[in-house]
Amino acid sequence: MKRINNFLAFAILLLAFISCNNKKMEISDLDKLRNSSNTKTYPAVQMDSAQAINFITKQKVQELLDLSTLYLSGHRNTEIDTVIYSQMQSYFHKPDSLTFKKLFHELDSLKVKSVKVNNLEVYKDFHKKDTLDFAKFNVEYFDSKNKSLGNFEKNVQYILVSTPNTKKEFKFFFLNFYSKPLVKKDSTSAGVTK
Repeated sequence: MKRINNFLAFAILLLAFISCNNKKMEISDLDKLRNSSNTKTYPAVQMDSAQAINFITKQKVQELLDLSTLYLSGHRNTEIDTVIYSQMQSYFHKPDSLTFKKLFHELDSLKVKSVKVNNLEVYKDFHKKDTLDFAKFNVEYFDSKNKSLGNFEKNVQYILVSTPNTKKEFKFFFLNFYSKPLVKKDSTSAGVTK
């Protein structure tokens, strides 16, 4: 027994000696932070306004569709459903009773449980003297077993409203969700052709 205790004591001393001699010259976290700069350690992502609008629009479309599937998966009459519905309405400039009718009908009829937004592209359309902002995207619907129900091309119309007292900040709102793009009428009048 005395021999085992001596061996264990020797082994512990040997390990302690080896670990003390293997100290590496590591730089502490505090020194790393002190000697680093934001540009080197944390590169900033620069976006122009078009890229930012595209990114925000995709994010808002995805969020609204996620909230819609969450709302439809509930009983639609509980307190949490009311909170989800009011949050969905906050995405719209002037929501009314018909705001979600088309969206809910489509999601319900296909029994959609989750969605994924792909290939979103923002564009401007000119109607009379107004410039209208639209986004075109593909949305993929999935069922409860995460099986794809298909890809669908959709459009939304949005508006950026400047916030009071600032010139560089805007609030994002949808005007029409799953809207059809405006059809431009041909400028030539119908007449007799020979």
